[in-house]
Amino acid sequence: MDKSEIIIEYTLNATVSTVWKAITDKNEMKLWYFDLAAFNAEKGFTFRFVGGPPDGIQYTHVCEVTEVIPEKKLTYSWCYEGYEGISFVIFELQATGYATTIKLTHMGIESFPKHPDFALGNFKEGWNHIIGISLKGYVEGKK
Repeated sequence: MDKSEIIIEYTLNATVSTVWKAITDKNEMKLWYFDLAAFNAEKGFTFRFVGGPPDGIQYTHVCEVTEVIPEKKLTYSWCYEGYEGISFVIFELQATGYATTIKLTHMGIESFPKHPDFALGNFKEGWNHIIGISLKGYVEGKK
């Protein structure tokens, strides 16, 4: 594994269809992820959102969906407006009975400028919170 690649995996007590809807429906995404103006799980769809450290610079994220396999895989590019670099975020879903294993891979982080906000540890901490706490709590609370 490249040192700049993050791979995290969680088992969520929710069906694959519930998790898929949570990661692809903008109305659900705003409840656990970011409040996107629009989102479509279609190859070539571009979307933007603003985010950053609570007391720091807020960055405009520019993303494009690059791969969609319904209820199995969603991939999109992840760039920052005005900054060099491109990375890719991959969500992979696997049914395990009623539960769903979600594997998130974020690769290409090393292409971003050397800046504390783009440190690997920040991405790792962020994704573990987003998937392991926010998404998990959201989909498991829908029962």
